[in-house]
Amino acid sequence: MENSSIYWYGMSDNALLAVIGDFLKQNRLQQNKTQQQVAIAAGISRSTLVQLENGGGGSLLTLIEVMRTLEQLYFFSHFQVRKQISPLELAKLEQTKRQRARGKKNNSNPKDESSW
Repeated sequence: MENSSIYWYGMSDNALLAVIGDFLKQNRLQQNKTQQQVAIAAGISRSTLVQLENGGGGSLLTLIEVMRTLEQLYFFSHFQVRKQISPLELAKLEQTKRQRARGKKNNSNPKDESSW
């Protein structure tokens, strides 16, 4: 199943759950783990994992626990909110940057200098 050919918005919620369940199952099988092994590592019951894999739904917390166990949390990087700066704010920041270095002031005191 190629991701580029799927029209996600046209799918029903149940169809999306089935895709997620299939993803979990395929990752588990690729890692050669049994449902019992994944369930124990995720801290859930085997029947809960079976329900997830069959597209029966579950809680978001359960999905996170299973994805953590299968080392698939990188998917959540799409949820990261990045701070964006407007062009005006960027221009203001550029104006406040130092443009040149200041020379050192010569504060030598004649009394400090040795007379020899």
